Amino acid sequence: MSKAIRRKEMLQRLERLSKETYRARSESIVQRFVISSMFRQAETIGVTISRFPEVRTMSLIEEAWRAGKRVVVPRCNTETKEMTFREIMSYDELEVVSSGLYEPKENETEAINKNEIDLLIVPGVICSNEGYRIGFGGGYYDRFLRDYEGLTVSLAFTEQTGQVVPVEPHDLPVQYVISDTQTITCQE
Repeated sequence: MSKAIRRKEMLQRLERLSKETYRARSESIVQRFVISSMFRQAETIGVTISRFPEVRTMSLIEEAWRAGKRVVVPRCNTETKEMTFREIMSYDELEVVSSGLYEPKENETEAINKNEIDLLIVPGVICSNEGYRIGFGGGYYDRFLRDYEGLTVSLAFTEQTGQVVPVEPHDLPVQYVISDTQTITCQE
């Protein structure tokens, strides 16, 4: 079965979660993450602004701000399929772009070098226990991860984890997957 079909099936499955189940399970994942040593030790965290049915990242961002951490969010270039992370200190520094995602406003935020990001939360729709994932299909993170040297983690609902993921030469695994029931160490 192709990645596109598996992605579509998993997203449809997740879309059936009730709003309260979605919020509660997202919060469980965030709480598991913020008590981890990887979160505590990171000074700069790269994270996307999620949208349903992805694990909700807003409370994670707020926890990071409360902990005095630097939060950086990607700005995507649709022509080159590359991302630049920009620091945000408020949700007011975000705008909705053509793809419907929230991204940092270029004229109100500062771009940072990727080696300044200690911990990168890599979105995915399906994750294997080895850290490989099926993402949203743009390849942005695969390009970004090629020379990224920091820590990588994916946040996922339990049903998204433990899946068989076909691996292509350009695919790079994350080091950890955190779900609402477990933390999976994939690569160290």
